Amino acid sequence: MWGLITSLSRRFRRRRMQRFVRECRITGETRVLDIGGTPDNWELIDTVPRLVLLNMPRAQADLAGTTQWVAGDGRALPFRDAAFDVVFSNSVIEHVGEPASQERFAREVARVGRAYWVQTPNRWFPVEQHLLTPLVHWLPKSWQAAIVRRGTVWSALTRPTADRRDFYIEHFLRDIHLLGMGELKRLFPSARLIRERFLGVTKSLIACRLP
Repeated sequence: MWGLITSLSRRFRRRRMQRFVRECRITGETRVLDIGGTPDNWELIDTVPRLVLLNMPRAQADLAGTTQWVAGDGRALPFRDAAFDVVFSNSVIEHVGEPASQERFAREVARVGRAYWVQTPNRWFPVEQHLLTPLVHWLPKSWQAAIVRRGTVWSALTRPTADRRDFYIEHFLRDIHLLGMGELKRLFPSARLIRERFLGVTKSLIACRLP
């Protein structure tokens, strides 16, 4: 089952990356900042831009072999205004915390990029896409905590170590704030919103602004 989920996820990401290249007219000379990304996403496309990866210091092991990466926080980017042709972000904005943190993240994306492409899971998709557990994200926080601390589909399939499981569950409860169409539009008012669908239901949302 986990192999099937991983295969589907890679297929979705490949299609998303190919659409990103088309929509944002990416070439080998395009300056791209990937906030929170790792090199594996960029192996899914043939066109490799002039890429800088920004991630937290704890992600250093995932960035092995990457020549252009910067340790930093997406809510306070260490770059001048319009430093990049495109800012790219894949499933990051929902991890940065409360709405005020997401607003800071959105402002920084719009500040340093002449264009941007920000993807996030849709809050109204029935399966919570981090813990792979149906409907749990629609419940009150106290109910969520009671359920996910006892078990999730994600932990049943991946069988993480106890430390990793506890860290990820607490991160989900404390930091993850899923977005719907209205919230994403408020964060990126000048963007065009793109829906990614699975079996006819909107699975993910993308805020795209071209130069």
